[in-house]
Amino acid sequence: MKFTKKLSIIVCSLTTAFLHTAVITNTYKSAAQAEGQELIYNGGFEIDPLADPNNPNGINPNVTGWLKSGAPGTTISNFPHSGNQGLSLGAFSGISYISQTIRTVVGRHYQLTYYFASIEEEPDLDNKFEVFINGKKVSVKKDTSFQPYTQYTLDFKAKGRSTEIKFGSLAKYAFLYLDDVSVKAKPEHQKKNYWDNPVINDGNQ
Repeated sequence: MKFTKKLSIIVCSLTTAFLHTAVITNTYKSAAQAEGQELIYNGGFEIDPLADPNNPNGINPNVTGWLKSGAPGTTISNFPHSGNQGLSLGAFSGISYISQTIRTVVGRHYQLTYYFASIEEEPDLDNKFEVFINGKKVSVKKDTSFQPYTQYTLDFKAKGRSTEIKFGSLAKYAFLYLDDVSVKAKPEHQKKNYWDNPVINDGNQ
């Protein structure tokens, strides 16, 4: 199936960033962070309505809890992995970034999980999807042809009291999608098996 971009993505994809104060001010009952505790805020992208509240005829570019930067093109989407909404990654003039800073415990091991999909296909195939943890690029996917939502995981060790989780994307002919972003602390008994650098598990190993 061949997909083309809509001109409206340029109009409605504003570069205004909205960072929810809960990302910075959230506190936890235990400094150790209990196993299974979700650290990402709005990782399912369900909080914001599909329509832009400032332009009911436009797609909503606001993503509560996340900071947007770079090229416009990242918007709320009704193409989810779960729930009712996901994130559409449709920037085609340059790389679009979306990030969130979470609280972490120095030396603690964590797992980042996310679901990624692509609807670009040959011959119209030119896309890129990047993942950063605390400013370090830990995963790059180029020219991902049509695929349904697929789960990816990254294990990392926190080196500070806060850690930035960031995604970069470019899709020149159609769209990429992101949903169900999650970060949770790993069980303490497993950390002896982990490296200080992120361990990428993209399903191809």
